[in-house]
Amino acid sequence: MGRKILFVTVDQQRYDALGCNGGTIARTPVIDALASSGTSYDRAQPANVVCMPSRATMITGQHVHTHGVWMNGVPLPADAPSVAAVLHDAGYATALFGKAHFEPALDPFLRFAEARMGLSGETGPHRGFDRMELATHTARGASHYASWLRANHPDHVDDLYPVVDLTSLEVNPAPGGDTGAPQLGPNPIPRHLYHTDWVADRAIAWLDTLATDADWFCWVSFPDPHHPWDPPAAERHRIDWRQLDLPSGYPESADDRRAVLDGKPRHWRLWHDGDLVSNYEAPAAWVPATMTADQVREVNAMVHVKNELIDEALGRVLAAVARRKWEGDTDVLYTTDHGELQGDFGLLFKGPYHVDSLLRLPLVWRPAPNASAPSANRVAAPVGLVDLAPTFCAIAGLDVPEWMEGAPLPLDGAEAERQHRRRAMTVWDSHHPDGHRMHLRSITEDGWLATTYLPGSHHDGTEGELYDLAADPLQQANRWSDPSCRSLRDDLISDLTDHLPSWPEPHRRPVAPV
Repeated sequence: MGRKILFVTVDQQRYDALGCNGGTIARTPVIDALASSGTSYDRAQPANVVCMPSRATMITGQHVHTHGVWMNGVPLPADAPSVAAVLHDAGYATALFGKAHFEPALDPFLRFAEARMGLSGETGPHRGFDRMELATHTARGASHYASWLRANHPDHVDDLYPVVDLTSLEVNPAPGGDTGAPQLGPNPIPRHLYHTDWVADRAIAWLDTLATDADWFCWVSFPDPHHPWDPPAAERHRIDWRQLDLPSGYPESADDRRAVLDGKPRHWRLWHDGDLVSNYEAPAAWVPATMTADQVREVNAMVHVKNELIDEALGRVLAAVARRKWEGDTDVLYTTDHGELQGDFGLLFKGPYHVDSLLRLPLVWRPAPNASAPSANRVAAPVGLVDLAPTFCAIAGLDVPEWMEGAPLPLDGAEAERQHRRRAMTVWDSHHPDGHRMHLRSITEDGWLATTYLPGSHHDGTEGELYDLAADPLQQANRWSDPSCRSLRDDLISDLTDHLPSWPEPHRRPVAPV
């Protein structure tokens, strides 16, 4: 049998959040240590920059066009292929703790298994996992964490900031914190009751039930640092927002912000000015142009407090693995589903904005020490989250199923060359209830990032974005219309078209709020 697999995901974390990737705010010694004894990927890219499509890619090893989850609110079919099922059928014990989000989170009629399980206390099996104990960003709604908190600590249910107003099913517009930033609020919950530590606790409890000689696949899925930005109040002191520098991607002058946005397709400026709602999870009435520099600082501080708590919780899980004498035989992979704008360009949250803030992800693979794999490596070639499921199969010593569209990750640059790693691709499609439609197709290749726009509500199909990632790491100079780049641009878009799977028809309809 292959090696044990600890798969760790967080939600909405930027590449530069980690010390091993140059981050200077959050202290992440546990993840940094994994990177120093394994491989870090400098160009890991999601198949989509929102949760459900990206997570569907993780579990299936398929592009969005194939698994069909093209936006939040479109559930992954119950019979969709699952790498957890592949491992389970090969003899692995399998479990997922934390945020799954293969199915809609807003499910008041309990149409989907995740909500039914969370409310009833059932733990599986589901999607190839022997056990699932689920958590989201709130103590309201249907999840195992919410049910546990209601049953055991009812006086703390209302501590967490309500990301969604359940009466209207709209994103909570209430400002908070010291600066009145959106989706930021106080949270008096004790740290040990917060969902980050709860997820670690449940994973450790399950690992302790396994036989010493068991082969296992454990997916630990922390809901943070996704908004709302409400870490436990007793932990806010870790980072003083008043002492933070502004992010390098935040142009300080309003004129500079507008100038950068005006060089991009028109929906960028429209959202900034409040003339278009193109973002799934921002309060509908919030206007990014009103955001202050201090609000950017406070949001960043709270994000990084959450990042530190995740790092410490992961350290406890790894300590439990070591206590069971499994450390030498356990591969650890760490990543996120997508990034966060976090002040870049004067914006927050995520949406149809294919730049490094959302596209460039942290990805670390620490192979089992007993595997004698190379360590302290960095892979510059582009890879994708579509490659995770095939990597799990390779670790387990299994053939990669034909339905998976990725390939096992390379462990160093030489292996990436042998695999002819050239490109990573990301898509976006949105159909809002008001008829607003937007379609992006992006490719990262040869040090460039190119995005073409299909015809929609705000684009006629001629617009796009082209960035030289070395010369313009903040993606503030759009070269799409630069005559000197036209041949390069056309070659990149042609390569994207040649390698992106075609859409099945018809598209599945969203069945829940996005």
